[in-house]
Amino acid sequence: MSSSTPIVALDVASAPEAMTIVDELGASCRFYKVGSELFTGVGPAIVAALRDRGCDVFLDLKLHDIPTTVAGAVRTAAALGARLVTVHATGGEAMLSAAVSSAGDQTKCGVLAVTVLTSLASRDVAGAWGRPDALDLSTEVQRLAAMVANVGAHGVVCSGREARGVRDRYGDALRVLVPGVRPAGAATQDQARSVTAREAAEAGASYVVIGRAVTQAPDRAHAFEAMLRELG
Repeated sequence: MSSSTPIVALDVASAPEAMTIVDELGASCRFYKVGSELFTGVGPAIVAALRDRGCDVFLDLKLHDIPTTVAGAVRTAAALGARLVTVHATGGEAMLSAAVSSAGDQTKCGVLAVTVLTSLASRDVAGAWGRPDALDLSTEVQRLAAMVANVGAHGVVCSGREARGVRDRYGDALRVLVPGVRPAGAATQDQARSVTAREAAEAGASYVVIGRAVTQAPDRAHAFEAMLRELG
């Protein structure tokens, strides 16, 4: 089993809600995801607040626009101190290249390209992309990963079901972040291709994002410790 870094998703609407989670988890968690809901509601101040606590920030905005616009947004994310930032792989190689170039040192602010959202099943992707219903998601993830690797990005975002294939092909040259991670036996909720924390780690995930299993638990610290044990 590889070593996977846990990231807790602050999928809430306000800074007080977010920082309550951070306070409850304390020193046990030092990496947090700030997504569209929180960033839209609070803005860059939430990144600064987390950095002031000594925490790393995964700025999950899934940028997808013309290369110049994405480059500017990634440059700003890096200046804010984000450790990871997401763009959509389907934005194309020119956009990906611009994002990587504007981020600079990938060990300081790594660009992760989202391949196929974990909320989508094969038929959903086929319908959106105008492809046959028999679309193989592993093949699509590998196709997009090749483009991401070609521009020198830090890694990709994919489900745990496709993570092993990416790691087998690229090793540490392309880090893998697996979202939608849940505890063993828990409901999948709105994730069509979720995996457990242990499955994600065994598939070679470099990072795993943990959300409601911790943030909506009665005892968040206890729930997070349980997830850490699953990760090994």
